Amino acid sequence: MADVLYHPDRTAAFYRHPLRDLAAFQDAAAEIHFPDDSRAALIAALQVQNAPGNSLERLAQPGTVAVMTGQQVGLFSGPAYTIYKALHAARLAEWLTENGVSAVPVFWLATEDHDFAEVDHVWVFDAAHRPIKLAVERSNGARPVGEVELAAVPISQLREALRDLPYADEVAALVEEAYRPGQTMGGAFGALLRKLLARFGILYVDPMLPEFRQLAAPTLRAAVEAAPELTAGILDRNRELAAAGYHEQVHVEEQTSLFFLLENGKRLTLRRNGRDFTANGRRFSTEELSARAADLSPNALLRPVVQDGMMPTVAYIGGPAETAYLAQSEAIYRTILGRMPVAVPRAGFTILDERSARRMERYGVSLPDFFQGEEALRERIARKLTPPALSATIREATGTVESAIARLRRELEHFDPTLVKALGNSERKIRHQFSRIEGKAGRETMRRDQRAVHDAASLYGLIYPERHLQERLYSILPLLAKHGFELIEHLYGTIELDCADHRLMVA
Repeated sequence: MADVLYHPDRTAAFYRHPLRDLAAFQDAAAEIHFPDDSRAALIAALQVQNAPGNSLERLAQPGTVAVMTGQQVGLFSGPAYTIYKALHAARLAEWLTENGVSAVPVFWLATEDHDFAEVDHVWVFDAAHRPIKLAVERSNGARPVGEVELAAVPISQLREALRDLPYADEVAALVEEAYRPGQTMGGAFGALLRKLLARFGILYVDPMLPEFRQLAAPTLRAAVEAAPELTAGILDRNRELAAAGYHEQVHVEEQTSLFFLLENGKRLTLRRNGRDFTANGRRFSTEELSARAADLSPNALLRPVVQDGMMPTVAYIGGPAETAYLAQSEAIYRTILGRMPVAVPRAGFTILDERSARRMERYGVSLPDFFQGEEALRERIARKLTPPALSATIREATGTVESAIARLRRELEHFDPTLVKALGNSERKIRHQFSRIEGKAGRETMRRDQRAVHDAASLYGLIYPERHLQERLYSILPLLAKHGFELIEHLYGTIELDCADHRLMVA
């Protein structure tokens, strides 16, 4: 990911458009040949769940392209970066349109996924920034998560967790309106995103809708018929990635199928054996599976190709894992579509309130200081709080000992070089003891300063909860409850299309 961001020449061979400048988007748009009948069918499918509006009207016009992004349909909008992806797509579409490439933002609701354990919970924080996990009852079987009906939705637990935050009531009311009894996971997720992002003209795709299943069928059929060739291409690509010092994001073997079979409300894994496929002991020929293309669901590598087969996609906004597996998917794009969108790493944020920002400044800590864990953060803060005279004395004593050891080392080198190694061992032990003394002084300082203890816990809970980046654990909901709904507009205005660095933002 670092090479994609900062050394695109190293990863250029794995992407059709390795750069992310205007010329790359223009080239990607020029490769899209989207017939009028395909566009009309797409608009008809989108109209099922999208209200009439400017984006739908513009996408109906020849030449308009899509900036795609998407996410699993998790509880209460899933991790905060879901919102960042959507805002990034909207911002890029606006910029492209301003620069002569008519574009609209589109969000792919990943309702086909069947790993309910990944989406049945969400994390929020309370006024003290303590992480709180909320969950719904797990579903049985391999049913697509988007179709799971929600029973006991933890709205009351959400209200309790957020209750001391300024905008808790407004946020909880919005969530309760989206997550109504009997609603599906996919329906509720989509409803909440539509409410939060109403002003950005984002179109939403639910691939489980019959209309989209029909649109996906031609690409799925082509992939079934070319399955051996596609697998060989992916395995070749994996070897190329390994040779370049990278790894395969999605593991693939000769028998790996790119498909699942949707049948009786379940998503069944298919395995490939030559030109035949098996699922639960049943065998399907290529011809049989091709005839049932509308009943197939793509795996992670094929999904973006299927998505872009039904969409005039100029760019895809993705996270680190998605950007990595697009390097594998390029082999499929080349064979099936003959085109590929620009892979754009999503915007990322850690959001602070002004009080937390002042605490970080007071204690002299920055974002990387959180990555070693909460105990290490407390020790760093403690060292900052240790009385200056005591710290200076410890440093002076350490320097004096180190100077004496250096003199002794020079004398030993002349007297008996074999003793130098023993001195090195002793030096490490002495350093360790001084470090222990400094640590104990710091811990005593923290024991006496309960405010610092509270501040350390609050900062850690906000910035690196459960040893995760804030955007990867928490939903956007507690951030909205803390800062208000204008935070979304603030985030949109903060996205810089020419800078993919993670941003530390004070709201």
